[in-house]
Amino acid sequence: MLLDINAYVGHWPFKQLQNNTCLKLLDRMNRFGVDVSVISNINGIFYKNTQSANEELYDEIRSDSRFRQRFIPFAVINPLYAGWRDDLETCAGKMGMKGVRFYPQYHDYGMSDPLLIEAVKLSRDLGLPVAFDIRMVDSRQRSWLDIPLFDYNAEIKKDIITKEWSLRNIVPIVEAVPDAGFIIVNLANSVALDEDDMDLFRKCNILFDTSGRALRGDDSLSEMLTGFGREKFAFGSHFPFLDYITGRLRIESMNDSEADAHTKELIRSGNALRFLGLSG
Repeated sequence: MLLDINAYVGHWPFKQLQNNTCLKLLDRMNRFGVDVSVISNINGIFYKNTQSANEELYDEIRSDSRFRQRFIPFAVINPLYAGWRDDLETCAGKMGMKGVRFYPQYHDYGMSDPLLIEAVKLSRDLGLPVAFDIRMVDSRQRSWLDIPLFDYNAEIKKDIITKEWSLRNIVPIVEAVPDAGFIIVNLANSVALDEDDMDLFRKCNILFDTSGRALRGDDSLSEMLTGFGREKFAFGSHFPFLDYITGRLRIESMNDSEADAHTKELIRSGNALRFLGLSG
């Protein structure tokens, strides 16, 4: 079985995407042997009211019985929006969404923001995992209209902070709500943590996807398996920004000394099934 924990439908305003509807995504899943995908609506990143995007996704999934069997919807929530609490309750209850995705970089709040902490705690209480993207697109290919690469509000130049995150940026929210379930996707940048933060991540209920990892090198998937543990990783494509080919290669290219057959099966679906509370 192959379960993708990081896929999307919807539109990206700075780039034309292909196969970005449920129907076309399902065709790609069938071609590459993906049984189930966790999906969200990209439009929620850019709508002032993210609930409109959640409603779009809900209606699209309900339009075809195949979609209900093959897709696991996650809601997009902006905790700075006045009605977010009602939206989250509606997504979890009426819409049956199985998780929440937050976009601090695009919705312009910090990882220690009290509203984000409240939203993650409410998600936890509703039994919903929360997902954060290290990045959506490579900043070297970004549009000038996309989020800035640097924070130019810093007082002095040496304090300029990149908007393209590393794993360290996730630490504050994990520290604030350590008993929540976290999905961290597209780990395309540094994953270096100090020992205390490494211990925190090992102890907490965290699942990383495979979409942003290099095939070889110091921060490769095989090295991360050693550092964090094989139960912390699951297949993720970051489709339609990336395709399934490289996502599959990151798993299948590892030799037996890097990941044995059982470890690869955990990454393909076992860890995600456990994390999401699903049966194989």
